[in-house]
Amino acid sequence: MSSVTLEPQPFLKTTLPAAKRPPLSQNTNLSLLHLCKHLQEAVQIHALMIKSSQITDPYSAGRIAEFYALSGPGSLRDAEKVRLSLQHPPIFIYNTIMRGYLNKESPSKSIRLFYQSLLDSVEPDRFTFTFALKACTQLREINIGRQLHGHILKLGFGISAHIRNKLIHLYALAGSMVDARRVFDENPNQDAVAWNSMLEGYAANMYGDLLHEFFHRMPQRDIVSWNTIIAYYIDVGEYEEAMVAFQAMQESKECFPNSITLVSVLTAASHLGALAQGKWIHAFIERHQIELNENLCSSLINMYSKCGCIQGAVNVFQEKNWDKVDNWNSMLAGFTANGHGLKAINLFSTMESVGVVPNKISFTCVLNACSHGGLVEEGKEYFHKMTEFYGIQPDIGHYGCMVDLFSRAGLFDQAEEIIGKMPMVPDPVIWKQLLGACRIHRNFDLGEKAGCKLIEAAPNDHAGYILLSNIYAMKNNWHGVHEIRRMMLETGVKKVPGCSSIELNGVLHVFTAGDGSHAMKKEIYEMLEEMGKRLRLAGYEPDTTQVLLDIEEEDVKQTSLSHHSEKLAIALGLICTNQGTTIRVVKTLGYVETVMLQ
Repeated sequence: MSSVTLEPQPFLKTTLPAAKRPPLSQNTNLSLLHLCKHLQEAVQIHALMIKSSQITDPYSAGRIAEFYALSGPGSLRDAEKVRLSLQHPPIFIYNTIMRGYLNKESPSKSIRLFYQSLLDSVEPDRFTFTFALKACTQLREINIGRQLHGHILKLGFGISAHIRNKLIHLYALAGSMVDARRVFDENPNQDAVAWNSMLEGYAANMYGDLLHEFFHRMPQRDIVSWNTIIAYYIDVGEYEEAMVAFQAMQESKECFPNSITLVSVLTAASHLGALAQGKWIHAFIERHQIELNENLCSSLINMYSKCGCIQGAVNVFQEKNWDKVDNWNSMLAGFTANGHGLKAINLFSTMESVGVVPNKISFTCVLNACSHGGLVEEGKEYFHKMTEFYGIQPDIGHYGCMVDLFSRAGLFDQAEEIIGKMPMVPDPVIWKQLLGACRIHRNFDLGEKAGCKLIEAAPNDHAGYILLSNIYAMKNNWHGVHEIRRMMLETGVKKVPGCSSIELNGVLHVFTAGDGSHAMKKEIYEMLEEMGKRLRLAGYEPDTTQVLLDIEEEDVKQTSLSHHSEKLAIALGLICTNQGTTIRVVKTLGYVETVMLQ
């Protein structure tokens, strides 16, 4: 989403005076160079230039160096040889090679070449500083950037708007917003690039108040400005605000959404479980014939999957024959999250058969599918295949999937064995998976051990305390429960209340446990009573062993169960929808419960 762009190149045409260009008799080799498509062809022309002494001409040397540094089949090593062959290489050759290093994602080499130009007593120009500043930005090297700033002021290049924008961008992304603001304020007539660089800096450094103030002060906002503010809301988890900003952008008519905008708002819709809004965005993409690239495809698949509409995800995935592994991974994750483990495994096999090579994320998805589907032998086979066939070394996530696989199946000996063989220290997620399974399978001794490990690994996470408290409560060890509560009080750890949301007619309704703030609370609680009666008539008996309160009255425990946030959301859905409607409830942890009403 960067707002900084390079000026039109190539630099040889903009920095070399026409009087220094070679005579027409030497243009043949340069014309041939223009037609080169392979490195070997350029090497032959280079040899001709050496044989005819044309290589000593700065313009000709610059052209061959440009091919080596910037063309697809080029070689920066050969470009450096051209530079070293000249007794006094001009600055535009340094600039070209610096740019080549940046294109090859080697900013440190670009910086080293800048210092080499100084050692060679070659006077830099504004293009030199442009590339040097860009390299510092990529490296977040603010100290070198300050040195460059001093050179720029000394040589009088500070008046260049392009260089000022580069300096603002560097300081902003390196976290020095004071320096960025100082450069910005030096000129009262900053262009859109400078404003957007400041905006991006405030967003990257989480200065929310200054971000909003600056955004509203902007004399002219473009798509970069709006994308920055929307992405900021995504980063801080304010998904509803991101949707509001998207709506405000459309109402302002200042710009038209691009694929970056749509990816961001689809992410917001995914987290909110706002299927109707996600579908509207999909229709917007189709209506305006926006190209469905890999990123948009993955975002749409994720949105439909997280909103519980797996068929919508499948429809998007089947629109094209995707050759990028990321799109396949999105569909794999969608099947897994929605409980379609076998479909995820079949898709993984299809992916292999069409020649798409799975990566680490692919194996995380398929191992998760095996874990949730109880497919122990298949999971072990995929884990072995990942290392032996594809040569992918398992990371902490893959080991976590295997621990979860064994734990869910109640194979605690194998779970402990793989934890012992891990080449890294188990993270809190692994202990959480083991502890959760111990609670389900009532393995209290191992659960207590895992709970203590979890609290030790993540002392500020409430999950460890709550899960260990669950184990104690299930054993009727209320002294242990009180000790856990005391530890939470002493450390200041608080349980974050869970919440569930439901979207009705485009409006999102959010509930917490025992919520009484909704405008229809009377009707909701009446529906809860009706739901409870019908469930009891059908033979349902609530499992009160999971209500971890030190209370004896069974009816109070049952009331606690009936007032869960998910049930409140379902009750509202039953009230406000017709029979046969699909009710989708999104929980805090990001998965979806889908209930079909008959």
